[in-house]
Amino acid sequence: MSELAQLLESSLPLFTALCTVLGLLVGSFLNVVIHRLPKMLELSWQQQCADLRGEENAKSAPYNLLTPRSACPHCHHAISALENIPVISYLLLRGKCRGCNVAISPRYPIIEAVSGILCGFAAWHFGFGLAAAGALLLIWALLALTAIDFDTQLLPDDITLPLIWAGLIFNLYGAFTTLHDALLGAIFGYLALWAVYWLFKLATGKEGMGYGDFKLLAALGAWLGWQMLPLIIILSSLVGAVIGIILIVAVKRGRDIPIPFGPYLAGGGLIALFWGQTLTQSYLQLLAQ
Repeated sequence: MSELAQLLESSLPLFTALCTVLGLLVGSFLNVVIHRLPKMLELSWQQQCADLRGEENAKSAPYNLLTPRSACPHCHHAISALENIPVISYLLLRGKCRGCNVAISPRYPIIEAVSGILCGFAAWHFGFGLAAAGALLLIWALLALTAIDFDTQLLPDDITLPLIWAGLIFNLYGAFTTLHDALLGAIFGYLALWAVYWLFKLATGKEGMGYGDFKLLAALGAWLGWQMLPLIIILSSLVGAVIGIILIVAVKRGRDIPIPFGPYLAGGGLIALFWGQTLTQSYLQLLAQ
């Protein structure tokens, strides 16, 4: 073990601070993923459709997570490194673009701050080791999926499918549960929402959720084990129901407008990540009384 690893293992405050800073930096990159990945998928689908129709499309400029350089969508002012410091740049710029003075969405610093806070808490909660590394990866994936689902009602396979495999790989070394429980978690997680989907569709003729929700719950089962699935489903359903009622009553959102379920699954998964064992044991103790 290197001297740096020994230092981080022996100093929880230092490890927590380091993970907080790392969370802020990765949070800035997550904003790029949230903005660009849906557009990248749309461009790919358009290209596939054109290929099936036998059309020849002119080659377009590269568009991915690295190219082109980040710029203001209004005036195309290229964002410099000093303008891209997580949270701090937003505050120094007073939430406005330096080039055209148009307001910058507060979601950018919010994503960065939430990423930093959650990563710092994960470091403090788990301490230096494999579990903390896995928790950081899971947090970043869930943040990206939450924002993308809010924007597009999509949970991209580019994130959910690798997340399933990552959970199984981490639990190959027992990071959060046994590999046996992780594999069952992935299977039962997918089948649970798949069954709900088809029961709802047969009863109403409508689709109550998307296939991405099945894959996200399968990923959470792969990370946390099948034992956490009931807790995740209960928590996400309660939060989703409460927020859905608030949107309908207070915001006058129509009942026919779809409400993404992925963010609530992600929230339930994060609660289970940190406090799942405690909540489950408390519930079982109440039943035993």
